[in-house]
Amino acid sequence: MFESNYGDVIAVIILVALAILVILIFNRLVLLKNRFQNAFAQIEVQLIRRHDLIPQLVETAKAYLKHEHETLQEVIDARNGASKDLSGLKNSLTDPALVQTFAAAEQSLQSALGRFNMVIENYPELKADKQMIMVHEEMTSTENRIGFARQFYNDMVTEYNVFRQYFPVNIIAYLFHHRKDAVLLEFDDKPKSAIMVAPKVDFTV
Repeated sequence: MFESNYGDVIAVIILVALAILVILIFNRLVLLKNRFQNAFAQIEVQLIRRHDLIPQLVETAKAYLKHEHETLQEVIDARNGASKDLSGLKNSLTDPALVQTFAAAEQSLQSALGRFNMVIENYPELKADKQMIMVHEEMTSTENRIGFARQFYNDMVTEYNVFRQYFPVNIIAYLFHHRKDAVLLEFDDKPKSAIMVAPKVDFTV
């Protein structure tokens, strides 16, 4: 009788310990997921800020670049595409295809800005325009914040992915629908992506 009760107690202790382990792992997964999603939200805020600055950049340039309509339109189209792909991405950060589409849109925007910057090299008055200088400074500051936010996001993603892959965490993660790694924000370095470095433009004469 005593041995039977002892065995029951041991079984209960084991079940309680397993339940506590599952709860701890689940809570940790939720915490880490929230951290990388919140880190991406900081990138999103800065990207929206950059996207909002681009129309100001183009509007300021219009008065000077009357014969460069195609270049200006490319920048606006690329900006609109990047804004569209950014929308709702926060909840799809485990989807490599969507993250890659987002990265490609940002790369297209950087390329369009690069062509724009080359054009304005031929317009010294535009480069010296006070409004243009102000917008450029705002964009540079925003790009720097994006770079720091991106590094923090990747750190949070790595922490989540590593923890999720541990045994027995991977089993519990699968059961509770944490089945995919979050995707790092990695971009082609040729040319540098706008999300990684600020555009190398000098608007001063």
